Amino acid sequence: MVGRILTSTALVASLLVAPTVSYADVWHRTTTEVGWTFHPDHGESTKTRADVMRELEQAKADGSYEYFRRGLPMPDTNAGPGKTREQVLQELKNVTPAERAYMEELYGAN
Repeated sequence: MVGRILTSTALVASLLVAPTVSYADVWHRTTTEVGWTFHPDHGESTKTRADVMRELEQAKADGSYEYFRRGLPMPDTNAGPGKTREQVLQELKNVTPAERAYMEELYGAN
């Protein structure tokens, strides 16, 4: 009986410790509100320097590097042409009563 309890305890402990050990190199405990900090430079990289340089050149070529460098969101490339004022007004005229009631409920319009 004691052997079974020790075996069970060791199995449960190994199951709980294994995920913690795998992330121990990049996640560190802190005394801040969050309680953890992430250090990607403490982990192992699967990419070679050539791969990283190729990705950097590609990002510079398509313009995304400047957005990432400044911490800005990427612009929507599939926005397409906008609608004219007349198209928007026509859509508003064609709204069904159920859609209008839903919009009034959602936006609080009177």
